[in-house]
Amino acid sequence: MSGPRRRLCCPLVSSIHTFWGEIAVAISGVVGLWGVLMARRERVPRSFYWAVGVAIVSLLVQVTLGVLAMSTENIDPGNQHVFYGVVIAVTFAFAYIYRAQFRKRPALYYGLLLLFSMGLGIRGIMTFGQSF
Repeated sequence: MSGPRRRLCCPLVSSIHTFWGEIAVAISGVVGLWGVLMARRERVPRSFYWAVGVAIVSLLVQVTLGVLAMSTENIDPGNQHVFYGVVIAVTFAFAYIYRAQFRKRPALYYGLLLLFSMGLGIRGIMTFGQSF
């Protein structure tokens, strides 16, 4: 089918993506700070691992919503915005690959990972609509 792209979805996806972005960044920042502050503890509480999972899933949902908004709503968020979304996904892929090393000092490593991801998310929010 030639011509302009059909909209498969209402602008609801991009609205959720915009709203959820700040929440996902806040969750990752709070859990990341919690991890860094707990870094000296020998035993990490089980609730921290649940919080890490929630933070990671919230950021991955955010990246997925962004891809969905781009593909269904024909939105051009700019190259930099997309770049930071991709870097977030790649960061979590590398963290999964190196998860055995994270077991040595889990609070510190997951805390730093989530603070780094929070920074990427903030940069992604700030660079919406900008290209390199």
